[in-house]
Amino acid sequence: MMKLKSKRFCRGSFRFGNGGNGVKGGEKGCGNNNNNNNNISEIKWELRPGGMLVQRRETSGSSVGEGMITIRVSNVSQCHDVSIEATSTFGELKMILSLITSLEPREQRLLFKGKERGDDEYLHMVGVKDKDKVLLLEDPAIKEMKKLHRLAGAQQIGTPYCTISV
Repeated sequence: MMKLKSKRFCRGSFRFGNGGNGVKGGEKGCGNNNNNNNNISEIKWELRPGGMLVQRRETSGSSVGEGMITIRVSNVSQCHDVSIEATSTFGELKMILSLITSLEPREQRLLFKGKERGDDEYLHMVGVKDKDKVLLLEDPAIKEMKKLHRLAGAQQIGTPYCTISV
């Protein structure tokens, strides 16, 4: 039968020793003076975009949500390859696309897997991976407004934009 010691928990990062059965070890800054300091590792924490606090994974390769990814953004007439952090939002992607396409972010609509995505949605949370395709469309309401402004501007100058016969 194995006897387990109770652990005191405190705020901060915890350290656990790897002394055979995993029970020995102490917490950093909690007053537990255990002299078994070999093989002690500190647990690192990270805050996920959803607000959840989780233990950071130590991986050799990149996993979902880490590193740079390349997204193929296709418009009606053009196709662009954009490199962006996997943990970025669609709003940040729109900012990058505004430099490439000369469409302001409010004029853009981004579709991924058949759904329009909001500016506050994270790429990796939705499932965007390296070399995935995103469709870029111009917002039809703003496109129509631009057309009306051009029409009104042409009529104010005095050049007939179109003629209406009754």
